[in-house]
Amino acid sequence: MQPKTHQNTPLDERITGALVGAAVGDALGGPVEGYAPEQILERHGGRVHGIVGPWHGDDWRTARPLAPYHKGDGHVTDDTLMTHALVRVYARVRDHLDAYAIADHLVPDLMTEPRWIPELESEALPLQRIFLAEKWLVTRIHYGHADPREAGTGNIVNCGAAMYMAPVGLVNAADPRAAYAEALDVAGAHQSSYGREAAGVLAAAVAAACTPGATPDSVVSACLALAKDGTRAAIERVCEEAVRHTDFESALRPLREAVTPYDTVGPDYRAPSLGARRPSRLHAIEELPVALGMVLVARGDYRHAVLGAVNYGRDCDSIATMAGALAGALGSPVPEDWAKTVAEASRLDLWEPANTLTAVTREIFERDVARRRAHERAFASLGGPECSA
Repeated sequence: MQPKTHQNTPLDERITGALVGAAVGDALGGPVEGYAPEQILERHGGRVHGIVGPWHGDDWRTARPLAPYHKGDGHVTDDTLMTHALVRVYARVRDHLDAYAIADHLVPDLMTEPRWIPELESEALPLQRIFLAEKWLVTRIHYGHADPREAGTGNIVNCGAAMYMAPVGLVNAADPRAAYAEALDVAGAHQSSYGREAAGVLAAAVAAACTPGATPDSVVSACLALAKDGTRAAIERVCEEAVRHTDFESALRPLREAVTPYDTVGPDYRAPSLGARRPSRLHAIEELPVALGMVLVARGDYRHAVLGAVNYGRDCDSIATMAGALAGALGSPVPEDWAKTVAEASRLDLWEPANTLTAVTREIFERDVARRRAHERAFASLGGPECSA
Protein backbone atom coordinates (compact mmCIF):
# COMPACT_ATOMS: atom_id res chain seq x y z
CA MET A 1 0.00 0.00 0.00
CA GLN A 2 1.49 3.34 -1.06
CA PRO A 3 1.25 6.45 1.15
CA LYS A 4 -1.71 8.62 0.22
CA THR A 5 -1.09 12.35 -0.24
CA HIS A 6 -3.67 15.06 -0.75
CA GLN A 7 -1.57 18.01 -1.89
CA ASN A 8 -4.43 20.27 -2.92
CA THR A 9 -6.99 19.57 -0.20
CA PRO A 10 -8.12 23.04 0.98
CA LEU A 11 -8.27 24.16 4.59
CA ASP A 12 -12.03 23.84 5.00
CA GLU A 13 -11.99 20.22 3.82
CA ARG A 14 -9.10 19.35 6.12
CA ILE A 15 -10.85 20.89 9.13
CA THR A 16 -14.08 19.11 8.25
CA GLY A 17 -12.24 15.84 7.69
CA ALA A 18 -10.45 16.12 11.02
CA LEU A 19 -13.47 17.02 13.16
CA VAL A 20 -15.98 14.74 11.46
CA GLY A 21 -13.32 12.04 11.28
CA ALA A 22 -12.62 12.33 15.00
CA ALA A 23 -16.31 12.07 15.88
CA VAL A 24 -16.88 9.04 13.66
CA GLY A 25 -13.81 7.30 15.07
CA ASP A 26 -15.07 8.04 18.57
CA ALA A 27 -18.49 6.53 17.80
CA LEU A 28 -17.01 3.38 16.25
CA GLY A 29 -14.67 2.82 19.18
CA GLY A 30 -17.16 3.48 21.96
CA PRO A 31 -18.94 0.12 22.07
CA VAL A 32 -15.71 -1.91 22.29
CA GLU A 33 -13.80 0.43 24.62
CA GLY A 34 -12.01 -1.32 27.46
CA TYR A 35 -11.79 -4.75 25.87
CA ALA A 36 -8.86 -6.67 24.38
CA PRO A 37 -8.65 -7.52 20.66
CA GLU A 38 -9.35 -11.17 21.48
CA GLN A 39 -12.50 -10.27 23.40
CA ILE A 40 -13.69 -8.04 20.56
CA LEU A 41 -13.07 -10.85 18.09
CA GLU A 42 -15.10 -13.30 20.17
CA ARG A 43 -17.95 -10.89 20.94
CA HIS A 44 -18.48 -9.85 17.32
CA GLY A 45 -17.58 -13.11 15.61
CA GLY A 46 -14.72 -11.35 13.83
CA ARG A 47 -13.22 -7.90 13.63
CA VAL A 48 -15.39 -4.78 13.82
CA HIS A 49 -15.80 -3.30 10.35
CA GLY A 50 -18.20 -0.45 11.06
CA ILE A 51 -20.81 0.80 13.49
CA VAL A 52 -21.92 -1.85 15.97
CA GLY A 53 -24.37 -2.07 18.85
CA PRO A 54 -23.71 -2.02 22.61
CA TRP A 55 -21.47 -4.72 24.04
CA HIS A 56 -24.32 -6.02 26.22
CA GLY A 57 -27.05 -5.57 23.63
CA ASP A 58 -30.40 -4.45 25.03
CA ASP A 59 -29.05 -4.69 28.59
CA TRP A 60 -26.86 -1.61 28.13
CA ARG A 61 -28.96 0.38 30.65
CA THR A 62 -28.01 -1.86 33.58
CA ALA A 63 -25.01 -4.00 32.57
CA ARG A 64 -21.82 -2.98 34.34
CA PRO A 65 -19.28 -1.51 33.96
CA LEU A 66 -20.75 0.49 31.03
CA ALA A 67 -24.22 1.38 32.40
CA PRO A 68 -25.92 3.82 32.19
CA TYR A 69 -24.22 4.85 28.96
CA HIS A 70 -25.59 3.77 25.58
CA LYS A 71 -22.26 3.11 23.91
CA GLY A 72 -22.71 1.92 20.36
CA ASP A 73 -25.29 2.32 17.59
CA GLY A 74 -23.35 5.34 16.33
CA HIS A 75 -23.30 7.36 19.55
CA VAL A 76 -20.33 9.65 20.15
CA THR A 77 -18.74 9.78 23.60
CA ASP A 78 -17.13 12.43 25.77
CA ASP A 79 -14.19 12.75 23.34
CA THR A 80 -16.50 14.44 20.84
CA LEU A 81 -18.44 16.38 23.47
CA MET A 82 -15.17 17.92 24.70
CA THR A 83 -13.90 18.58 21.17
CA HIS A 84 -17.07 20.45 20.26
CA ALA A 85 -16.90 22.37 23.55
CA LEU A 86 -13.38 23.54 22.69
CA VAL A 87 -14.59 24.66 19.25
CA ARG A 88 -17.24 26.74 21.03
CA VAL A 89 -14.51 28.38 23.10
CA TYR A 90 -12.65 29.32 19.91
CA ALA A 91 -15.91 30.69 18.51
CA ARG A 92 -16.26 32.97 21.55
CA VAL A 93 -12.65 34.10 21.85
CA ARG A 94 -11.88 34.21 18.10
CA ASP A 95 -8.16 34.12 18.79
CA HIS A 96 -5.53 31.78 20.17
CA LEU A 97 -6.37 30.22 23.53
CA ASP A 98 -4.55 29.80 26.80
CA ALA A 99 -5.32 28.21 30.15
CA TYR A 100 -7.32 31.24 31.23
CA ALA A 101 -9.61 30.85 28.23
CA ILE A 102 -10.33 27.33 29.47
CA ALA A 103 -11.20 28.71 32.90
CA ASP A 104 -13.28 31.58 31.55
CA HIS A 105 -15.17 29.72 28.84
CA LEU A 106 -14.79 25.93 28.77
CA VAL A 107 -15.47 25.34 32.46
CA PRO A 108 -18.73 27.38 32.44
CA ASP A 109 -19.77 25.61 29.23
CA LEU A 110 -19.43 22.24 30.97
CA MET A 111 -21.27 23.41 34.08
CA THR A 112 -24.12 25.58 32.89
CA GLU A 113 -25.20 24.73 29.32
CA PRO A 114 -27.46 21.64 28.97
CA ARG A 115 -26.81 19.80 25.72
CA TRP A 116 -27.95 16.60 24.05
CA ILE A 117 -25.81 13.72 25.38
CA PRO A 118 -26.12 10.76 22.97
CA GLU A 119 -24.96 8.11 25.44
CA LEU A 120 -27.56 9.26 28.00
CA GLU A 121 -30.26 9.72 25.35
CA SER A 122 -31.28 12.92 27.07
CA GLU A 123 -30.36 16.54 27.50
CA ALA A 124 -27.98 17.12 30.39
CA LEU A 125 -25.02 19.19 31.48
CA PRO A 126 -21.82 17.89 29.83
CA LEU A 127 -20.37 17.80 33.34
CA GLN A 128 -22.74 14.91 34.12
CA ARG A 129 -21.23 12.79 31.33
CA ILE A 130 -17.52 13.56 31.26
CA PHE A 131 -15.00 11.33 33.04
CA LEU A 132 -13.40 12.10 36.41
CA ALA A 133 -10.23 13.46 34.81
CA GLU A 134 -12.34 16.03 32.95
CA LYS A 135 -14.46 16.83 36.00
CA TRP A 136 -11.13 17.85 37.55
CA LEU A 137 -11.31 21.00 35.42
CA VAL A 138 -14.43 22.08 37.27
CA THR A 139 -13.23 20.92 40.67
CA ARG A 140 -9.89 22.66 40.52
CA ILE A 141 -10.78 25.81 38.61
CA HIS A 142 -14.35 26.63 39.61
CA TYR A 143 -14.42 25.27 43.14
CA GLY A 144 -10.71 25.27 44.03
CA HIS A 145 -9.90 28.61 42.36
CA ALA A 146 -6.57 27.20 41.19
CA ASP A 147 -4.35 29.15 38.82
CA PRO A 148 -5.56 27.78 35.45
CA ARG A 149 -1.99 27.50 34.19
CA GLU A 150 -1.22 24.83 36.77
CA ALA A 151 -4.67 23.46 37.61
CA GLY A 152 -3.89 20.19 35.85
CA THR A 153 -1.27 19.27 38.44
CA GLY A 154 -2.51 16.43 40.61
CA ASN A 155 -5.05 15.12 38.12
CA ILE A 156 -5.14 11.57 36.79
CA VAL A 157 -2.48 11.56 34.06
CA ASN A 158 -4.32 10.24 31.04
CA CYS A 159 -5.39 11.10 27.49
CA GLY A 160 -8.21 13.37 28.70
CA ALA A 161 -6.68 16.55 27.28
CA ALA A 162 -5.15 15.01 24.17
CA MET A 163 -8.45 13.49 23.07
CA TYR A 164 -10.02 16.90 22.36
CA MET A 165 -6.96 18.88 21.26
CA ALA A 166 -7.43 18.53 17.48
CA PRO A 167 -9.01 22.01 17.18
CA VAL A 168 -5.76 23.57 18.45
CA GLY A 169 -3.88 21.81 15.67
CA LEU A 170 -6.41 22.98 13.09
CA VAL A 171 -6.26 26.61 14.20
CA ASN A 172 -2.49 26.36 13.75
CA ALA A 173 -2.72 24.43 10.48
CA ALA A 174 0.68 23.76 8.90
CA ASP A 175 2.52 25.16 11.96
CA PRO A 176 3.20 22.22 14.29
CA ARG A 177 5.47 24.17 16.63
CA ALA A 178 2.82 26.83 17.27
CA ALA A 179 0.16 24.15 17.76
CA TYR A 180 2.38 22.35 20.28
CA ALA A 181 2.99 25.52 22.30
CA GLU A 182 -0.67 26.56 22.33
CA ALA A 183 -1.89 23.10 23.28
CA LEU A 184 0.59 22.87 26.16
CA ASP A 185 -0.78 26.17 27.49
CA VAL A 186 -4.40 25.11 27.05
CA ALA A 187 -3.81 21.67 28.55
CA GLY A 188 -2.11 23.08 31.63
CA ALA A 189 -5.59 23.71 33.01
CA HIS A 190 -6.43 20.02 32.71
CA GLN A 191 -3.36 17.79 32.70
CA SER A 192 0.27 17.52 33.77
CA SER A 193 3.30 15.40 32.88
CA TYR A 194 2.91 13.09 29.89
CA GLY A 195 -0.84 13.75 29.70
CA ARG A 196 -0.14 17.41 28.99
CA GLU A 197 2.73 16.51 26.67
CA ALA A 198 0.46 14.23 24.64
CA ALA A 199 -2.00 17.09 24.16
CA GLY A 200 0.78 19.23 22.73
CA VAL A 201 2.04 16.52 20.43
CA LEU A 202 -1.44 15.56 19.18
CA ALA A 203 -2.11 19.18 18.27
CA ALA A 204 1.26 19.34 16.51
CA ALA A 205 0.44 16.16 14.60
CA VAL A 206 -2.88 17.56 13.38
CA ALA A 207 -1.21 20.82 12.33
CA ALA A 208 1.47 18.86 10.48
CA ALA A 209 -1.17 16.73 8.77
CA CYS A 210 -2.74 19.91 7.36
CA THR A 211 0.47 20.84 5.53
CA PRO A 212 0.08 20.43 1.75
CA GLY A 213 1.81 17.25 0.68
CA ALA A 214 1.91 15.86 4.21
CA THR A 215 2.19 12.10 4.66
CA PRO A 216 1.95 9.88 7.73
CA ASP A 217 5.77 9.80 7.78
CA SER A 218 6.04 13.59 7.77
CA VAL A 219 3.47 13.83 10.56
CA VAL A 220 5.46 11.41 12.72
CA SER A 221 8.66 13.33 11.96
CA ALA A 222 7.00 16.55 13.15
CA CYS A 223 5.95 14.80 16.35
CA LEU A 224 9.42 13.45 17.02
CA ALA A 225 10.92 16.90 16.48
CA LEU A 226 8.80 18.29 19.32
CA ALA A 227 7.92 15.46 21.71
CA LYS A 228 9.84 15.08 24.95
CA ASP A 229 10.86 12.27 27.29
CA GLY A 230 8.75 9.10 27.41
CA THR A 231 6.25 10.45 24.91
CA ARG A 232 8.93 10.81 22.27
CA ALA A 233 10.41 7.39 23.05
CA ALA A 234 6.99 5.71 22.89
CA ILE A 235 6.09 7.32 19.56
CA GLU A 236 9.45 6.38 18.07
CA ARG A 237 9.23 2.77 19.20
CA VAL A 238 5.60 2.24 18.16
CA CYS A 239 6.14 3.86 14.76
CA GLU A 240 9.28 1.80 14.14
CA GLU A 241 7.08 -1.25 14.54
CA ALA A 242 4.13 0.18 12.58
CA VAL A 243 6.08 0.65 9.34
CA ARG A 244 6.64 -3.12 9.23
CA HIS A 245 2.91 -3.71 8.71
CA THR A 246 0.45 -2.94 5.95
CA ASP A 247 -2.63 -4.38 7.65
CA PHE A 248 -3.94 -3.63 11.12
CA GLU A 249 -4.61 -7.30 11.87
CA SER A 250 -0.93 -8.16 11.95
CA ALA A 251 -0.14 -4.94 13.82
CA LEU A 252 -2.51 -5.29 16.78
CA ARG A 253 -0.29 -7.32 19.10
CA PRO A 254 3.08 -5.84 18.00
CA LEU A 255 1.90 -2.26 18.57
CA ARG A 256 0.65 -3.18 22.03
CA GLU A 257 3.99 -4.83 22.82
CA ALA A 258 5.87 -1.78 21.55
CA VAL A 259 3.96 0.67 23.75
CA THR A 260 3.83 -1.54 26.85
CA PRO A 261 7.12 -0.32 28.43
CA TYR A 262 5.80 3.25 28.40
CA ASP A 263 2.18 2.58 29.40
CA THR A 264 1.42 2.76 33.12
CA VAL A 265 -2.08 1.25 33.03
CA GLY A 266 -0.89 -2.34 32.69
CA PRO A 267 -2.22 -5.42 30.90
CA ASP A 268 -5.77 -5.28 32.32
CA TYR A 269 -7.26 -2.00 31.19
CA ARG A 270 -10.16 -2.22 33.64
CA ALA A 271 -7.88 -3.01 36.60
CA PRO A 272 -5.05 -0.45 36.37
CA SER A 273 -1.74 -1.14 38.08
CA LEU A 274 -0.72 0.69 41.26
CA GLY A 275 1.61 2.85 39.20
CA ALA A 276 -1.08 3.84 36.72
CA ARG A 277 -1.58 7.42 35.60
CA ARG A 278 1.07 8.96 37.82
CA PRO A 279 3.38 11.74 36.62
CA SER A 280 6.64 10.54 35.09
CA ARG A 281 9.23 11.62 32.55
CA LEU A 282 9.70 8.00 31.55
CA HIS A 283 6.17 7.14 30.49
CA ALA A 284 3.52 8.08 27.94
CA ILE A 285 -0.18 7.68 27.40
CA GLU A 286 -0.92 4.67 25.22
CA GLU A 287 -3.46 6.29 22.92
CA LEU A 288 -1.35 8.80 20.98
CA PRO A 289 1.53 6.52 19.93
CA VAL A 290 -0.92 3.79 18.89
CA ALA A 291 -3.06 6.26 16.91
CA LEU A 292 0.04 7.47 15.04
CA GLY A 293 1.05 3.86 14.51
CA MET A 294 -2.31 2.96 13.02
CA VAL A 295 -2.17 5.93 10.65
CA LEU A 296 1.23 4.69 9.50
CA VAL A 297 -0.04 1.12 9.06
CA ALA A 298 -2.95 2.46 7.01
CA ARG A 299 -0.68 4.74 4.96
CA GLY A 300 -3.05 7.57 5.86
CA ASP A 301 -6.25 5.86 4.71
CA TYR A 302 -9.09 6.91 7.03
CA ARG A 303 -11.11 3.69 7.06
CA HIS A 304 -8.12 1.42 7.62
CA ALA A 305 -6.59 3.64 10.34
CA VAL A 306 -9.82 3.96 12.31
CA LEU A 307 -10.72 0.27 12.08
CA GLY A 308 -7.23 -0.58 13.28
CA ALA A 309 -7.67 1.74 16.25
CA VAL A 310 -11.13 0.34 17.04
CA ASN A 311 -10.03 -3.29 16.94
CA TYR A 312 -6.98 -2.54 19.10
CA GLY A 313 -9.39 -2.27 22.03
CA ARG A 314 -8.47 -0.82 25.42
CA ASP A 315 -9.11 2.97 25.21
CA CYS A 316 -10.04 2.58 21.57
CA ASP A 317 -12.63 5.35 21.35
CA SER A 318 -9.88 7.87 22.10
CA ILE A 319 -7.36 6.07 19.88
CA ALA A 320 -9.86 6.11 17.01
CA THR A 321 -10.71 9.75 17.74
CA MET A 322 -7.05 10.70 17.32
CA ALA A 323 -6.46 8.44 14.32
CA GLY A 324 -9.62 9.77 12.69
CA ALA A 325 -8.59 13.38 13.24
CA LEU A 326 -5.14 12.75 11.75
CA ALA A 327 -6.36 10.81 8.71
CA GLY A 328 -9.08 13.40 8.11
CA ALA A 329 -6.60 16.27 8.37
CA LEU A 330 -4.36 14.46 5.88
CA GLY A 331 -7.28 14.62 3.46
CA SER A 332 -8.44 11.01 3.46
CA PRO A 333 -12.25 11.04 3.09
CA VAL A 334 -14.46 9.96 5.97
CA PRO A 335 -16.93 7.34 4.70
CA GLU A 336 -20.19 9.17 4.06
CA ASP A 337 -22.38 6.34 5.36
CA TRP A 338 -20.52 6.28 8.67
CA ALA A 339 -20.69 10.05 9.09
CA LYS A 340 -24.41 10.18 8.23
CA THR A 341 -25.27 7.34 10.64
CA VAL A 342 -23.25 8.84 13.50
CA ALA A 343 -24.76 12.29 12.99
CA GLU A 344 -28.30 10.92 12.95
CA ALA A 345 -27.80 8.50 15.84
CA SER A 346 -26.06 11.09 18.00
CA ARG A 347 -28.53 13.82 17.00
CA LEU A 348 -25.58 16.14 16.36
CA ASP A 349 -24.63 18.30 13.39
CA LEU A 350 -21.07 17.06 12.87
CA TRP A 351 -20.39 19.64 10.15
CA GLU A 352 -21.40 22.83 11.98
CA PRO A 353 -18.38 22.82 14.36
CA ALA A 354 -16.11 22.41 11.33
CA ASN A 355 -17.72 25.35 9.54
CA THR A 356 -17.39 27.45 12.67
CA LEU A 357 -13.76 26.53 13.26
CA THR A 358 -12.85 27.17 9.62
CA ALA A 359 -14.15 30.74 9.84
CA VAL A 360 -12.43 31.32 13.17
CA THR A 361 -9.15 29.85 11.88
CA ARG A 362 -9.10 32.29 8.98
CA GLU A 363 -9.77 35.20 11.37
CA ILE A 364 -6.97 34.09 13.68
CA PHE A 365 -4.54 33.80 10.76
CA GLU A 366 -5.35 37.37 9.71
CA ARG A 367 -4.69 38.50 13.29
CA ASP A 368 -1.41 36.59 13.30
CA VAL A 369 -0.29 38.24 10.07
CA ALA A 370 -1.12 41.70 11.43
CA ARG A 371 0.75 40.97 14.66
CA ARG A 372 3.73 39.66 12.72
CA ARG A 373 3.85 42.72 10.49
CA ALA A 374 3.69 45.01 13.54
CA HIS A 375 6.58 43.10 15.09
CA GLU A 376 8.60 43.29 11.87
CA ARG A 377 8.11 47.07 11.69
CA ALA A 378 9.10 47.49 15.32
CA PHE A 379 12.17 45.30 14.92
CA ALA A 380 13.18 47.12 11.73
CA SER A 381 13.04 50.43 13.63
CA LEU A 382 15.54 48.94 16.09
CA GLY A 383 18.01 48.38 13.27
CA GLY A 384 16.82 44.96 12.17
CA PRO A 385 16.09 43.91 8.58
CA GLU A 386 13.36 45.61 6.61
CA CYS A 387 9.84 44.20 6.72
CA SER A 388 9.07 41.40 4.29
CA ALA A 389 5.97 43.19 3.03
